[in-house]
Amino acid sequence: MQQGRARWLTRLAIVTGMAISALPAYAKQTTEPVRITSFSGAYLAARIAEGDNDLDSAIAYYKQALAFDPSDTGLQQSLMLSLIAQGRFDESLVYADKLKEVPDVERFSRLALAVDSFHKKDFTKAQYWLKLSLESDLDRLISGVMSGWAEQGAGEASDAMASIDKLQGPDWFGLFKSFHRALIADASGMPEKAEAIYTATMQDTAAGGAAPETWMRNAQAYASFLARKGEKDKALSVLDQAEAFAPGKLEIVALRDKISKGDKIAPFAAGPSDGASEILLDLATALNRGGGEPFVRLYLQYALALKPDSDAALVQLAAVSEQLKDGEGAIALYRRIPDSSPLKELSDLQLGLNLADLNRQDEAITHLKAFVDAHPDDMRAYLALGGVYSSKDDFRSAANLYDKAVTVLKTPTAANWNIFYQRGISYERLKEWPKAEPNFRKALELFPDQPQVLNYLGYSWVDMNTNLKEGLAMIQKAVDLRPSDGYIVDSLGWAYFRLGRFDDAVREMERAVSLKPEDPVLNDHLGDAYWRVGRKLEATFQWNQARDLKPDPDVLATLQQKLMKGLPPIESNTAQETPKVKPEPVPAPKG
Repeated sequence: MQQGRARWLTRLAIVTGMAISALPAYAKQTTEPVRITSFSGAYLAARIAEGDNDLDSAIAYYKQALAFDPSDTGLQQSLMLSLIAQGRFDESLVYADKLKEVPDVERFSRLALAVDSFHKKDFTKAQYWLKLSLESDLDRLISGVMSGWAEQGAGEASDAMASIDKLQGPDWFGLFKSFHRALIADASGMPEKAEAIYTATMQDTAAGGAAPETWMRNAQAYASFLARKGEKDKALSVLDQAEAFAPGKLEIVALRDKISKGDKIAPFAAGPSDGASEILLDLATALNRGGGEPFVRLYLQYALALKPDSDAALVQLAAVSEQLKDGEGAIALYRRIPDSSPLKELSDLQLGLNLADLNRQDEAITHLKAFVDAHPDDMRAYLALGGVYSSKDDFRSAANLYDKAVTVLKTPTAANWNIFYQRGISYERLKEWPKAEPNFRKALELFPDQPQVLNYLGYSWVDMNTNLKEGLAMIQKAVDLRPSDGYIVDSLGWAYFRLGRFDDAVREMERAVSLKPEDPVLNDHLGDAYWRVGRKLEATFQWNQARDLKPDPDVLATLQQKLMKGLPPIESNTAQETPKVKPEPVPAPKG
């Protein structure tokens, strides 16, 4: 069962294990906000624009609403948060100052004023702003660690470390507290204390499981610290431990290369602004588990306000923009990654995929072709460009590209299974099955029991009425491996349908629709199954549901025919009851 191509393109961008140009920059295209002549009209327009993630328009409308009622604190709050979320930090400060004594919003207003005080190196004032009348555990950790960095900036490093150590909170505070105490000791010329705390933090792998990005950043900081001390072998040993914990982390790979070459290594956090930015980045990354993107975006923007060149914050913020379906915003952020960053290549790949997601495929192809030419050994680039070709149904270009990738590979490893899988898909879509099947088999040789490959190959065999027993077993194994994947479950149901096992098909297709109720093709398939078991009223309901979910034109055409005439008798047209829809291509596994 094939998912929407745009959704796949976005997910393909994760091939490097992130949650990861020659083209000109593009601004987000927005129309000039309409001048509204009433408070309620401006307010409603602002809320709608904010809901559509059009923050520039929301800001303009909130300003219009405030012109009618300048003292409305709710409007001031919404405007301030929209300005911060859009990265217009300096503009937000006037509203932050007005809201500094409002308890419900002080966690954001006083934090903005504290960031401004860090800019001005007024660390006493920063500590004042970080005192909140109402605070959650998260607020307490942020304000406590940032206050510690303010003390460090005021020349009181020992007091800073002690105050962070005394912070009261749940167990998950521990990793963040120890990491920042190590950074403060490191930045303050206290090497013995820094090394002791870095070491203890590295040993806390249990906490690292809960906040892996922060644990890995501690490893980077510790290795950087050791390299600056001239302890190259020990630094590389720390990176070995990090690689074992999370293989393939781009920053770790780049740092290993620099240390091995004897390059100069900069401090991880050179001073209080870097450290304050770091705690905001650490917590935003830990919180970014889905569902809280607008909240995470605020903390990342605070982090960038403190450290505008933070490539880690830029990439995280771009990923949040993708989650919020703001491709233009993501592209603008990826373009800010400097050429010297280890995340630059990832950002260029992501940029190309976002262009494709915005239906700017020709620009995406130009961009990604240049990337392939510049990095001919990077399999991520072939997967990304091949994905864009596939989104245009240009499977010949995709197949030719994957042929080139296989030539470059010479000796494939398990990590390269997806190249063969995607090449197999391309040849299958070109109706060149003798070329497609060996690629699926090679993918399974490299990565046995990979569920998407099992599903695609098994589905293809069943659909072609060949290798039925083996094909059905493959799909069942894929379902066992991914029982919550509605598309794979639908493949099993459709295989039963093709085999005439309609009761089994109904059971599996009902489960698939319960997992993916918004997909029109799954609803269409369930309607077909209902019809074959004599539940014709329910079949008509499902086909209507599928039609209302706005399917692709070919699916819509068959739905309209079925709603008028139902399905033909089995003996008259068994093989063509529903358009053949293949399983979805997927990205390589993380790491």
